[in-house]
Amino acid sequence: MMLRMNIRAATVKDVPQIARIISTFSQRGLMLFRSHAELYESVRDFFVAEDGEGIVGVCALEIVWADLAEVRSLAVDPAAQGKGLGSLLVKAVEEEARRLHIRRIFSLTYEQRFFERLGFVVVEKAALPSKVWSVCIKCPKREGCDEIAMVKVVLDGEPVVEDQPDLHAELRYEVPTQLQIRGKGTT
Repeated sequence: MMLRMNIRAATVKDVPQIARIISTFSQRGLMLFRSHAELYESVRDFFVAEDGEGIVGVCALEIVWADLAEVRSLAVDPAAQGKGLGSLLVKAVEEEARRLHIRRIFSLTYEQRFFERLGFVVVEKAALPSKVWSVCIKCPKREGCDEIAMVKVVLDGEPVVEDQPDLHAELRYEVPTQLQIRGKGTT
């Protein structure tokens, strides 16, 4: 009898099982470790594959910019591999990217053939924006990264161009040099 697999959005109750699966691969140096705190903060990014026993696969979609998101933390329990769950999880985050009107998704991976089968193409790492590399500080391989950068366009159209993408960064706030205490004058 074949067990039915269900792909769904993760909940906070799934975090311990997500952490278990990710840890299996992070201990082998195949992906970054994610603490429970990080997973609770980003649980809305995750999709999980579950069978009758529990969660057997995970994948997240992390938005990087208006037209770019990362497929990250893709992992399938070794006992459940070879059943197409990785592909189903990537398709779930790809659909989420479309729903959010994100034009391109990318992955930093060791599994080039897997992602090529799903329509991703290899790109130079330098083609990805610097924001992508902000998590690299936590990686033990940061000085000699051997991951392959791959991108897939999931929505046709022009890239999102913002007239003033960081206008809020230009706002200046005046910090008073003295505090005015009500009824007491200046201190």
